[in-house]
Amino acid sequence: MILEDQLKMYIMDLRSSIEFSGLNGIADLAQKMVETKKDSVYPLVYLLLTLALILPVATPTVERAFCATRIVKNRLLNQMEDQRTDDSWIAYIEKDILDSVEHEFVMQRFQNMKTCPWKISL
Repeated sequence: MILEDQLKMYIMDLRSSIEFSGLNGIADLAQKMVETKKDSVYPLVYLLLTLALILPVATPTVERAFCATRIVKNRLLNQMEDQRTDDSWIAYIEKDILDSVEHEFVMQRFQNMKTCPWKISL
C-alpha cells in the first residue's frame, strides 16, 4: 500500500516537473532522482527502479553460480564435507579474485599450517 501511494504521488510530481522531461530510460530516471534528491522523498519508488536496473545483471550471475555448482559438485565432491564443497564452490565462482592472490603467499600459508587442511577426519 505504501509503495502504491508513493508511486501515485511520484507520478503526479514528475508530470509537473520539467527536470524529468526528455529522459532516455530507467537509468536516466534513477540518476535524475538522485540528482534532485527525490530518491529520499520516494525511497520505495527508487528501490523499485534500482531493482529493475540490477535484475538484468543479477540474473546471469545467479545462473552462472548454479552452473558452477553443477560443475563443482561432482561425485568426488559429493563425498566430501559440506564446508570443503562450499569452499571449492566459492573458489570456482570467485576465480577472478583468487587469480590476484600471489602463489607464494598461498604456498607459505599452507606450509605454516600445523595440520593438513584437506585431511578428512573419520
